[in-house]
Amino acid sequence: MEATALPLSEWLAWLETLSPSEIKLGLRRTRRVLERLELPRPPHVLLLAGTNGKGSSVAMADALLRASGFRTGAYTSPHISCFNERIVVDGTPASDGDLIAAFERVEAARRGTQLTYFEFGTLAAAQIFAAAQLDVWVLEVGLGGRLDATNAIDPTASLITNVSLDHCDWLGHDVESIAVEKAGVMRSEIPTVFGDRTVPASILRQASDSGATLLLAGRDYDFKTHEDGTWTWRGPSKSIEGLRAPGLVGEFQTGNASAVLMLLEAAGLSDALDTSLVNEVLPGVSLKGRLQRIMIGTPGSPGSEWLIDVAHNPAAAEVLAKTLAAMNTDGEIAAIVGLLDDKDVEGVVSPLIPQVDRWIAMTADSHRAIAANELARQISNLTGRACLVAESAAAAIESARRTASESDRILATGSFLTVSPILKQLTTLSRTTS
Repeated sequence: MEATALPLSEWLAWLETLSPSEIKLGLRRTRRVLERLELPRPPHVLLLAGTNGKGSSVAMADALLRASGFRTGAYTSPHISCFNERIVVDGTPASDGDLIAAFERVEAARRGTQLTYFEFGTLAAAQIFAAAQLDVWVLEVGLGGRLDATNAIDPTASLITNVSLDHCDWLGHDVESIAVEKAGVMRSEIPTVFGDRTVPASILRQASDSGATLLLAGRDYDFKTHEDGTWTWRGPSKSIEGLRAPGLVGEFQTGNASAVLMLLEAAGLSDALDTSLVNEVLPGVSLKGRLQRIMIGTPGSPGSEWLIDVAHNPAAAEVLAKTLAAMNTDGEIAAIVGLLDDKDVEGVVSPLIPQVDRWIAMTADSHRAIAANELARQISNLTGRACLVAESAAAAIESARRTASESDRILATGSFLTVSPILKQLTTLSRTTS
């Protein structure tokens, strides 16, 4: 590829043509190019895997580390607004110039090795982080763990948030099979935190076989929430009391925060476990598309509240449903749903049925999306209610707003590729109505 003076948009378009397969698991290609890049590694690499909660956990770990004085690089995927969000240095998304320079380095080292979009982006993140000479890399696993491109970079500590059904075509059709893939981030004598109290047998077996140091919720560390909303954390060497609830919405976020604190202690980053620092940092952490609340008004009216969440598998939908049930809503809830064709429609929709009054099916922004009319048919069959059809984010928003009162809440969910275009449209609306 002729890389001279190419803008970022052309690089990203070109990356989509690199591999005939959007997903191509395996470490050999990434390791080969990584060796050619000869990148220095930081003192600490934290690798975060799991079915749900990875993005939230990365955000909390990164915020705590930066507040403790560490220079960090945080890598997450996918993005919501722009690619730059995936690669963040000291809290600031990578600039177009930094991304282009990293892409050029990776392309020069590739030498014909076929990489996927995700693999190329992962290598670019490593290049940017190495150039910035950071103290800690915080890496979110993209898919699974064992064969994900991020796993080509050896961690000094890792976290598996939880294991549930998702990406079954790639990872396996039961929790134990999927857990084997997640457990691939474990290394001999390297600490791995498991964040869920229900531990698959294959996690325990892989820890034993690999010689990894497995730290379990409820055994090696724990947390307890109190009636006044505060919580207490207990780790192997210290306890922290009087903690304020995390700023990220949902009761489950306290569990994510607890696992993150254990990860930081296990990694030897205990400077981040100061009570006042945790209380200052965690309540202020926010993340796009994770139970994100937005008010969209009209001239002279406060308008309706929008709730944006990327829940795209049954476990995430169940958590979302519990959060909706705990919210006080005087009016009704309308849901805009868009899903990809490898997702469990029934598994995502069914938990939401008791909470949702009106349904709108949308075609997500992907060639792998379930068409809105087909998704609407399936939702109607599951709910026994009518489901409107919207072929675009703009049409879905217009349909939801047309029937919503000021006391109603509008939910958009099902995929990053659903909430991304909706958030863009809502940002435009907020500018025109403010």
